[in-house]
Amino acid sequence: MSGLYFRGKLAYARRFARSAADVDGVMVITPCQGFRSPDVRVGRSVLRRYARVDIHPADARYRRPLLRDARALADRLAGVAAWEVVLLGSVASAKYVEPLIEVFGARLVFPPDFVGRGDMSRGGLLLRCVTEGRELVYAPLENALRHGPRPARLAPQPGILARTERWSDAETG
Repeated sequence: MSGLYFRGKLAYARRFARSAADVDGVMVITPCQGFRSPDVRVGRSVLRRYARVDIHPADARYRRPLLRDARALADRLAGVAAWEVVLLGSVASAKYVEPLIEVFGARLVFPPDFVGRGDMSRGGLLLRCVTEGRELVYAPLENALRHGPRPARLAPQPGILARTERWSDAETG
């Protein structure tokens, strides 16, 4: 697990999320519990349970709770004129894309800047965006190019980990 990647996603999501219809703007996809708030504490027993579930769209233990929560979210947002769900997870595999497109269709968007990047690179990119106050551009994930050449390496940014720790501490108490 990449701490940089997860801290980057959480800092970015909290900075740029726009909530609608009394829906929390930041949710985490879990291996067997659907969507959860990032503020929910996860202990050892839950982590062990997560470890026993394959994050694969064919595994019902993963897919059923994810689809349940995605449908509930879509239902809650149905009365909102223009809404999108931004996926900050991996788009290279079907594990998130396939079930979420099934529910959200063209309203599921992602940052095309993710294409070709690994976890660490995506985490670094997201943290830079938070630091700069710059939201990424999003595009519909349905029928999008999800694989591509690796982009140029991000230039080192001194102190990024120290700033990340401050954001993490401030956000989680």
